[in-house]
Amino acid sequence: MPPPRTDVLFLCVANSARSQMAEGFARRFAPPGVGVHSAGSAPGRLHPLAVRAMAEVGIDIAAHVSKPIDAVPAECVATVVTLCADEVCPVFPGAVARRHWPFEDPAADAGDGEDAQLARFRRVRDAIGERVRQAFESGELPSGA
Repeated sequence: MPPPRTDVLFLCVANSARSQMAEGFARRFAPPGVGVHSAGSAPGRLHPLAVRAMAEVGIDIAAHVSKPIDAVPAECVATVVTLCADEVCPVFPGAVARRHWPFEDPAADAGDGEDAQLARFRRVRDAIGERVRQAFESGELPSGA
């Protein structure tokens, strides 16, 4: 008999900001036994402002890398959370619980200067962090083995 599925996968398009921040928060809030992953349908590179914004709240994601969906151990995933807002959300195959938490892409408008962009990253970071915390506390996300 295969082990129970307990992992959470956060998906967005580039796996450069939102899903990476969600993974960082989930690693902080997930109970023991819950694996945490992030991936993207068209992975790019980890956004430096995502790293900076997360460091401001004591979470180091500097070693994270953007990954494609097929790099995630699908047989372990219990819940998939998509984080896209205006883009076409990635699709994860298989029988899993699905959640959709739409958050704006903080990297979408790089033309308005670094201060405005960092403010967007902070706003999205805070919203994602609160949503991840609440989801683990309420049981919306897996509680482990």
